[in-house]
Amino acid sequence: MKTILVANPKGGSGKTTLSVNIAGYLANRGRHVALLDLDRQQSAALWLATRPATAPPIRTLESKKEEAQRNDWLVIDSPAGLHGKNLAHALKLASKIIVPVAPSLFDLQASLDFLKTLAEEKKVRSSKCHIGVVGMRMEMRTKAAWALEHFLATLDLPILAYLRETQVYVNAAFEGKSLFDLPPHLAARELEQWKFLQDWLEQD
Repeated sequence: MKTILVANPKGGSGKTTLSVNIAGYLANRGRHVALLDLDRQQSAALWLATRPATAPPIRTLESKKEEAQRNDWLVIDSPAGLHGKNLAHALKLASKIIVPVAPSLFDLQASLDFLKTLAEEKKVRSSKCHIGVVGMRMEMRTKAAWALEHFLATLDLPILAYLRETQVYVNAAFEGKSLFDLPPHLAARELEQWKFLQDWLEQD
């Protein structure tokens, strides 16, 4: 089973939006997908509870080993403030880590500190766990977007996507859907932004 950890210690960075859409993408590819919601607010679990029966299935995982063995992929929506022993435990599970970064001064600093912490982890240093970064809520031609793009350009990490601020994610989430569950014409622009991220997920 391949495990994707979506993590950033800063609340409001877009972890849940990214997690449910990654799970939706994989499910639409015909994979057996489980979603583990570690966040106290349980937003991803709520999304999963409202998911239509007609949509490609995504299972809820509650850390039972026998359930984990029946899945191709596990997506972990991690809590804010992830650090110390909890971070170390999550890293033991993960084969890929995706760090969403929102365009604010506080998010950029928190993300930089977190990425430095990850870089010091033994599993990351030995290349057994790969890290990618996603720019969230990009509103082009704004100072915040410029600052985020400049910040990400300084990192020695793959930038998997720049995802724009749009109601498409919000509206899909209300129905328990991801972008990949929508008719293509409703999310064509957003789906275009996911192409490199999709390729990165499929790489070994």
